[in-house]
Amino acid sequence: MTALAPFTEPAPRLFRDELIATWRLSVPLATANILQMAVFATDVMFVSRLGQEALAASSLAVAIFGLMLMGFFGLTGAVAPLIAAELGRRRHAVREVRRSVRMALWLCGLLGLIGITVCLFGERIVLATGQQPVLARRAGEFLEVCALSVVPMLVINVLRTFVSAMGRPVFATVITGLSIAVNAFGNWVLVFGHLGVPPLGLLGSPLASFITACVTVLAYCLAIRSDRHLRRMRIFGRWWRPEWSRLGQIIALGVPIAATLFAEGGLFSSAAFLMGLIGEAQLAGHTVALQIASIFFQIPFGIGQAATIRVGYHYGAKNPEAIGRAGWAALVIGLAFVSVSAAAMMLFPELIVSAYVDIKAPANAAMLGFAVQYVLVAAAFQLVDGAQTVAAGVLRGMQDTRVPMVIAVVSYWAAGFVVAYWLGFHTSLSGLGVWIGLATGLTVAAILLLLRWIRRERIGLVRAAALA
Repeated sequence: MTALAPFTEPAPRLFRDELIATWRLSVPLATANILQMAVFATDVMFVSRLGQEALAASSLAVAIFGLMLMGFFGLTGAVAPLIAAELGRRRHAVREVRRSVRMALWLCGLLGLIGITVCLFGERIVLATGQQPVLARRAGEFLEVCALSVVPMLVINVLRTFVSAMGRPVFATVITGLSIAVNAFGNWVLVFGHLGVPPLGLLGSPLASFITACVTVLAYCLAIRSDRHLRRMRIFGRWWRPEWSRLGQIIALGVPIAATLFAEGGLFSSAAFLMGLIGEAQLAGHTVALQIASIFFQIPFGIGQAATIRVGYHYGAKNPEAIGRAGWAALVIGLAFVSVSAAAMMLFPELIVSAYVDIKAPANAAMLGFAVQYVLVAAAFQLVDGAQTVAAGVLRGMQDTRVPMVIAVVSYWAAGFVVAYWLGFHTSLSGLGVWIGLATGLTVAAILLLLRWIRRERIGLVRAAALA
């Protein structure tokens, strides 16, 4: 057995076999995504105990930090379809995979400088959106501590992509589970002050996240070194050696992915700022509802990640028929799950919200009402959200990123944001109107991306795979 063992089997000839292969890769990836959201949810749970103002300030800061990281993750995550295609070609794969990962890690350092600069200007950015000065000041202080985590979080994304594409996604699951414990312990110690540490309040949460990120990077390095198949790739060997052509390839493929994620993430982040202008209770309710929707979203997102790897492998192997099976398998699995999650959110919204806030506390009555209302809207757009993220992952596997980028910008901003702003500030719907705008953007994106996938042969995507 070689380092390429997970990918040396013949391409599945039956749709059922591709379903099984995609499912096996999706489960650990989706689980890792859920666990990662649990890390973020831990922060929300601790900060929410500090009051609505602290929660609102952290929400604004996280909106900026999360949006920036989402774009950076898309850029560095372009290494996934490259690794998959290199494994599919099977020629000089060890050397080519090593080059791709090395340059992706270089990119982490370059992007880290940009990210740190953005965090240091956090208060000015928040003030520019029209938020209250006290919220802007606290959000700015939060972002200054977040700056410490930019580079390690980007490195985590690259290492996670590497182990997953190499057929070891379970490492991502286990390590992310470990990070939950580290982050919860860090929040407990730093936010409220335990074990002799003075309470840091709101700033303790991003500091705990930094410590968690450093521990997670170390865990990935140990996991890679402990596995002989991963160790054989020697991804840290000659790390100082540049591969400019490969760096350019990652950037060329990754910029449209980053722009796509930035467009989508920007819509949801802008919603937080719109909510901040509407009211503090609405913003707090929005934060809780969005956390819930984001957790459910992680499973179709993981399926989309699996689709990128499966389709990318067949793309590199120049097998258009297998590409079709892999893409449809991912879409079937994704839509099946979101049907179940939508039903759960519609039937038990208050029970789900109770995991984040004390629903019996009179002080939370307004927040609870808004959160339940927004969760019901989130349930309604689960199907289109799942469809668009899996379809985007399928197209990335064929290294088709530029047109999906245009689709994202048009869908989320020309449709989604315009509707959110109009309904939120020019009708009586207020915060509910903002969420209807989010649903509109996702629906348009899902329709256009699915049409592109269905028309892949007519527009030459399959032909491009055969010639790759």
